[in-house]
Amino acid sequence: MAIERSFSMIKPDAVRRNITGAITTMLEEAGLRIIACKRVHMSKSQAEEFYAVHKERPFFAELTEFMSSGPVIVQILEGENAIARNRDIMGATNPAEAKAGTIRKKFALSLGENSIHGSDAAATAAQEMAYWFSGSEITG
Repeated sequence: MAIERSFSMIKPDAVRRNITGAITTMLEEAGLRIIACKRVHMSKSQAEEFYAVHKERPFFAELTEFMSSGPVIVQILEGENAIARNRDIMGATNPAEAKAGTIRKKFALSLGENSIHGSDAAATAAQEMAYWFSGSEITG
């Protein structure tokens, strides 16, 4: 199996409820190692830039407003098949469809406030990691 890196972000709803440690524990117990991590409060313009791929979608304004509403935890995960493993432990975007034992099933408040974001592919992961971290901040 391939060791790879993925990007993960614990969203404002989870930070606000002080469950970042519980989410981090689930990621680590799934075999992922955190090799970079920081708490940031992204501006509305940063949220718009980070989620630009969704600019034409009807939920874009609501998404960027929510993501800039409070601090988030951005992190780089490393492990065997980290992208797929992270997506598995996160669960489906819609918490009503997420499997039992996943982060979103356990912690999400709604489709919009679903507690965590994760990269969906290697190219996306590279772009998202580079957006939030310089090379000297990655310690893995």
